Amino acid sequence: MTTEGPLDILSGVNLDIKAGESVAIIGVSGSGKSTLLGLLAGLDAPTSGEITLAGETLTRLDEDGRARVRAGNVGFVFQNFQLLPGLTALENIMLPLELSDHPEPAREASALLDRVGLAARSTHTPRQLSGGEQQRVAIARAFATRPKVLFADEPTGNLDTATGARVIDLLFSIDHERATTLVLVTHDENVAARCARRIYLDAGRVVERR
Repeated sequence: MTTEGPLDILSGVNLDIKAGESVAIIGVSGSGKSTLLGLLAGLDAPTSGEITLAGETLTRLDEDGRARVRAGNVGFVFQNFQLLPGLTALENIMLPLELSDHPEPAREASALLDRVGLAARSTHTPRQLSGGEQQRVAIARAFATRPKVLFADEPTGNLDTATGARVIDLLFSIDHERATTLVLVTHDENVAARCARRIYLDAGRVVERR
């Protein structure tokens, strides 16, 4: 059996996220959470509508233009960490700093590694780190270039409850210190409750705002 016609993953979504705000996007699997995050970050382009990020209208830009906006304004934390396996913890954090021509990438990366409690693990590769340690490195990397907006997609999804709680504490602590705008996708109500605002999705539509 095949489905004919267009498939609407998201429909009629209208959001305004203010600078420095923390917003949770909540919904069951398949509700469109990760798709919405990808659109807001400029990783994907919508078939209709308009998306503005850091003063730039992403929907008027090609992929190179969207990549430029992301490079200057956005950090990411993913469920599966997405660290480069051939680099050490320190080198993973240094990479975005080097790409952005930071004058002292090693010094800044070392300070961040210490901030997330992993100074003693600087020379370890991802396979030598636990899941919680990998996510802490990923958080340090995400904040390395001091982004205006941080997008987090199920950041505790691959962690046990206790480890996930510590990771979330760390994420919100650094976010508060740096006054970063945080957009967090989660199915966990306890995690969502840490945000200033919650947006609920169901079948690609916003069904509730709190």
